Amino acid sequence: MRYPALNDLIEKTGNKYSLVLVVSKRARQIVDKNLIDETKIENPVSIATGEVAEDKLKFHFKG
Repeated sequence: MRYPALNDLIEKTGNKYSLVLVVSKRARQIVDKNLIDETKIENPVSIATGEVAEDKLKFHFKG
């Protein structure tokens, strides 16, 4: 997987703190729901980061 530029990811989430929250929560979901294909060895954080880069995640923060 090609790694997206950090600035592009921050632009999509608003700031670096939001990026960390979104990616970590999604990575946790991937691990908890066992969504990783056993034949692929890819880090859940890399998967979540790719999903942010490809606009596959929708998120909002309360408050």
